[in-house]
Amino acid sequence: MKRAIYPGSFDPVTFGHMDIIKRAAIMFDEVVVAVLDNKAKTSLFSVEERVKMLQKVTEDVPNVRVDSFYGLLINYAARENIHVAIRGLRAVTDFEYELQIAQTNKLLSKGSLDTVFLTTDLKYAYLSSSGVKEIAYFDGDISECVPPYVEEKVLEKYRELRMNQKNR
Repeated sequence: MKRAIYPGSFDPVTFGHMDIIKRAAIMFDEVVVAVLDNKAKTSLFSVEERVKMLQKVTEDVPNVRVDSFYGLLINYAARENIHVAIRGLRAVTDFEYELQIAQTNKLLSKGSLDTVFLTTDLKYAYLSSSGVKEIAYFDGDISECVPPYVEEKVLEKYRELRMNQKNR
């Protein structure tokens, strides 16, 4: 069985992420979308919320499983017995950064983790989770950036944050 991991923060998941997930699902028998629990980053959504969102928006892709992990990708991949990581590229600038990570993972895993790069569809090349959050924060329209369920959750989260700020 050909299996791959698509790791990331997915805070929130965008149409660009969905493009990569669906295309990877065609190439592999199973794609594990692995949400990184990165304690060094302040996320809009908890790991559990991001996992739940991804499960909802990928429910129509039968060979996708959503999970979360903490720590190094190579350790998670070894535990799951997966030898391929999927990474999406939007632009040349992404490639330099992603290549360094891929080479480091290859070295640290003693050659057992390869990386496959998928270029995002051009219509999503501008998309980033941080950009989506900034647009939503300023009440912009994110419907062209994220699935409807995710849009609802992002807007709900910012409403909650605004209410909490007002109540202080």
